[in-house]
Amino acid sequence: MVENMVKQLERRIEELIDLCNHLREENQLLREQNADLISERAKLIEQTELARSRVEGMITRLKSMEQAS
Repeated sequence: MVENMVKQLERRIEELIDLCNHLREENQLLREQNADLISERAKLIEQTELARSRVEGMITRLKSMEQAS
């Protein structure tokens, strides 16, 4: 009886160790994906700001051309 309980406990501990290892690996992968997404977001924000600046410049030039004519 006690031996049976010990074996069950050992199995459960092994399962928990496996789960812990799996979660550790998954967590690391998620951290890497998060870092990639943060980097991509920063790049997209930079591209958006550059596009906004160019469009604003074009609008300004168009307005000055309109006023000149």
